[in-house]
Amino acid sequence: MAFSNAQLIDRLILWPPAITRAKEYWRLATCGLIHADPQHLIFNMITLYFFGRLVEPFLATRIGAIGYALFYVVGLVVSSLPSYLNHRNDPAYRSLGASGAVSAVLFAFIVLQPWATIYVFVLPIPAVIYAVLYLAYTFYMDRRASDRINHSAHLWGAVYGMLFPVLIEPAVLPRFFQLLVHPTFQRFG
Repeated sequence: MAFSNAQLIDRLILWPPAITRAKEYWRLATCGLIHADPQHLIFNMITLYFFGRLVEPFLATRIGAIGYALFYVVGLVVSSLPSYLNHRNDPAYRSLGASGAVSAVLFAFIVLQPWATIYVFVLPIPAVIYAVLYLAYTFYMDRRASDRINHSAHLWGAVYGMLFPVLIEPAVLPRFFQLLVHPTFQRFG
């Protein structure tokens, strides 16, 4: 609906001054309901679908049936907060998309299955190698701030996605390190 409704976008988008001045805190999450274009939405939803298939049951067995939905919504908020704090008085700043929460799902998957083979376009790559490259690129691009992509949301979503499984199931961390030192490459998909 928002692709053709500028008023809806304006009401949902992460616009920090609206949060600072009018206390419109919902924008920290609703920005994930709107996307720049259909390709942006499709890419996020495909990523969410494939990597969420492992993360959702992991969370459901530990925090209940709505655990995955809560994880996702909190991921939106956590990944939006740094952008809000950095731009709270910048009337020109706006951000939209679910990429921060999708990064959280992807990185929760990587913590659970670090050696799974994922495909970046057509290139097969171990998930943990992808994670290192992705984080380095995201950190670099966030510091550079040369495009219109909210790399900060990607970065903080990824951090949240790595930490949350460990917080709800501390055994995940030693298992992750055990898997790192004993690689078992497996195709995922």
